[in-house]
Amino acid sequence: MPNIPKYRGLLFLLLIVVLLTALLNISLGSVNIPLKDIFAAFFDKTTGSNTSFRYIILEYRLPKVITAILTGSGLAVSGLLMQTLFRNPLAGPYVLGLSSGASLGVALVLMGASLFGGAMTGFLLSKWSLVIASSIGSSLVLLAVLLASAKLRDTMAILIIGLMFASLTAAVVSVLAYFSPAAQLQQYVFWSFGSLGNLSWEEVLILSLFWFIGILLSITCIKNLNTLLLGEQYAKSLGVHISRNRIIIIAATSLLAGSITAFAGPIAFVGLAVPHLIRQVIPVNDHRILLPAVILGGAILMLVCDIAAQLPGSQFTLPINAITSLIGAPVVIWLLVRKRKFLF
Repeated sequence: MPNIPKYRGLLFLLLIVVLLTALLNISLGSVNIPLKDIFAAFFDKTTGSNTSFRYIILEYRLPKVITAILTGSGLAVSGLLMQTLFRNPLAGPYVLGLSSGASLGVALVLMGASLFGGAMTGFLLSKWSLVIASSIGSSLVLLAVLLASAKLRDTMAILIIGLMFASLTAAVVSVLAYFSPAAQLQQYVFWSFGSLGNLSWEEVLILSLFWFIGILLSITCIKNLNTLLLGEQYAKSLGVHISRNRIIIIAATSLLAGSITAFAGPIAFVGLAVPHLIRQVIPVNDHRILLPAVILGGAILMLVCDIAAQLPGSQFTLPINAITSLIGAPVVIWLLVRKRKFLF
């Protein structure tokens, strides 16, 4: 195991980058806000032109920045947990089918709303109904995966079952899309783009609660994650309860990825790429270092992608789901070609 104090400077540097990127994210947008007005919004309740800036910052941009930090860090940690559990560098937070389950729940609400009439249709198309439907869909897939993990000893079999659930739910969504009117199909497509800017403070608080529980569960199994890198048989020889540890890891991933999908929509690439990006910067496999580094790295990547998505100085906002891949994929390819190896 590496010497942790050696990497504290890098972790502190990542934290500074998170804070600077967050300030830049608040400053840039359709209306550019000077840094002095950002600090005034937090510490000085002035009147005049700063009043509108204060409203924009506190009611829109600050919740969006917090959502970006929670989303990026949560997906990154989920990806790290899945890559360690399955010992597969291509595993991501949605490998268990959680995103597909959430998508199925939302598809049933959006593309099945025409089956209901009047006030019921209005409720089904509300923001909270989509969050509830997404949560129920991902929870049902989680329950099925947990039941399978309790009966199966082979971790790879669980991975295959997760992929099968993803294929099954995707097939149902395709059937719904085929028979749905264009307007409802468009609503579903817009949801699938992902969004960080539509959350109220109440929704941010709920997302933060799920994020905290998921991160806490991840921290509790850091030691077991390190032993799993050497194989399940080695972990068993050290006294690790494989089945119980597997359930904790799956539960932590589900809380993080499921809640993020419910509130922000399916956001690709971040969970898969950030652990590899961090390993290029901090070439270790010790999760005592990787976990906090991945949390900070995921927050940085999502904040940068959000800055690019909102097209500073323009009224248009691009889909965050597309930007994460457009920005992140070339960076990962370049780093891996430059390093010429995976650190896993």
